[in-house]
Amino acid sequence: MSPGSPAMATVNCTNKMGAKNFYIVSVKGIKGRVNRLPSASVGDMVMADVKKEKPNPWKKVLPAVIVRRRDPSCRKDGDIHTYFEYNVGIIVKRKRERKRYLSLVLWEQSVILNHDRKVM
Repeated sequence: MSPGSPAMATVNCTNKMGAKNFYIVSVKGIKGRVNRLPSASVGDMVMADVKKEKPNPWKKVLPAVIVRRRDPSCRKDGDIHTYFEYNVGIIVKRKRERKRYLSLVLWEQSVILNHDRKVM
């Protein structure tokens, strides 16, 4: 799967915290090279700067996980190509738990679980 969302890309937020969208500041686990922006694909943990929020303006950097991508991506078995209308991410705690409960699609939940297996 090719990395899709580079640093400073605007990503919509799906959880009900009040955040509407955020900017990707950095991608966890990418060392990088000079003058190359780090890119995040589905399941990658990023540090996100929340810009638009409703109840209280935080203006702080929070960890998030990219859940959906606009670029078409192929599943492991190779026969299904999935793509969505928007790039979407969710804000998580340090222990990779969602901050508030929201019933997501089972595929999106499996992305979070696969990310935990990839890190450990």
